[in-house]
Amino acid sequence: MRAFLFAGLMLTAVIAHAEFAEAPTPQSDGYGVLIISRERLEVGSPCDIGLYLQDQLAARLWQGQSVAFNLPPGAISVRLGLLGPGVCSPGISQTTSISVDLIPGEIRRYRIGLNTTGLYLLQAPPLNQ
Repeated sequence: MRAFLFAGLMLTAVIAHAEFAEAPTPQSDGYGVLIISRERLEVGSPCDIGLYLQDQLAARLWQGQSVAFNLPPGAISVRLGLLGPGVCSPGISQTTSISVDLIPGEIRRYRIGLNTTGLYLLQAPPLNQ
């Protein structure tokens, strides 16, 4: 009786796995992926970096952190700024935004950099798969 019950459970698991494997996968044609990372050596500031998409705060990045967004295709306005108390509080906000044009199904990667004019995005190579 136990052997019969065990065989029935195994058959149910195989059928369930077969049904799951044949389920259609969702299409990623409608969205693009934007990945932005703050590498440890690119920006050596103790301040958090605010990442604004379409002028709305979307993420707060600290050293070594990355963030990914599934976004509709088209032009996306990206702006960066320092966040935090004391010296991290910017006297003048960085108003320059960068336009990133996403294509459906595309994965775009950027790293945050810092130079004398402020924070900027540097296009990163695609991930090896």
